Amino acid sequence: MSTTTVTKPPVGSPGPAAARREPVAEGRIGLRANLRHIGALARRNALQIKQDPESMFDAVLMPIIFILLFVYVFGGAISGKGNNDVYVNYVTPGLMAMMGMNIAMAVGVGINDDFKKGVMDRFRTMPIARSSVLIAKIVVEVGRMLIATAILLGMGFLLGLEIHTSVLHLFAAIGLSMVFGASLMWIFILLGLTLKTAQAVQGMAMLVLMPLQFGSSIFAPTTSMPGWLETFTDYNPLSNLADAARNLINGGPVAHSVWMTLGWALAITVVTAPVAVAKFRKKT
Repeated sequence: MSTTTVTKPPVGSPGPAAARREPVAEGRIGLRANLRHIGALARRNALQIKQDPESMFDAVLMPIIFILLFVYVFGGAISGKGNNDVYVNYVTPGLMAMMGMNIAMAVGVGINDDFKKGVMDRFRTMPIARSSVLIAKIVVEVGRMLIATAILLGMGFLLGLEIHTSVLHLFAAIGLSMVFGASLMWIFILLGLTLKTAQAVQGMAMLVLMPLQFGSSIFAPTTSMPGWLETFTDYNPLSNLADAARNLINGGPVAHSVWMTLGWALAITVVTAPVAVAKFRKKT
């Protein structure tokens, strides 16, 4: 009768099952693999939208509702009765900045909801870079932002929007809005990772959105505002983005507002992206 000797693993060492569950360190994942993971996760997020088309309602309907409301409710008061076409050229570039901020809010809500549904538990067992999950979210949301901006501009053209510069300047305004909107998504991702519920994320996001949107040059010139509020609008990143997009479309000096917008986007990303990724690693 033969005997089988069973060798036990040393005390404190993980067993085979634990070894299989141990995630691959992010530092071992090369750039090509990381890009492949981002692409796969972005496709997953896009398929989710395909299966749930109602999730596109905000990107499709929000630009239509906003431009109609602001042009026909505030256009006459600001530009004078019968001059709505003038206000269209003023407010449409501003609404491009507003679209990015509102779409960005959905990223934080989606991240928070994924944790509640247990989706992140599955990602925890996969040998992928933690940052790829967040970057894939941003890639898909930038796509939604492009759709919302295209619908906004289409409505603007129907209401009388005119491009006084060139198509290249229009594309530059769109690209600037995308860059700034993508930077804002890191803020909302951080909120989604920090707060406990999606409702809390939405509530906190509105506290951030309202002062920035209405204390800016998006809807009306700032010259009639009190001095302290006009000073706030000068440093408000949404004012800089709105002014940059407005001057790129209508003509005017753009250097200061463009560089200010890019500076804000870079600062927001540099500060919040590493914190968000670190928070995500800790939670997963």
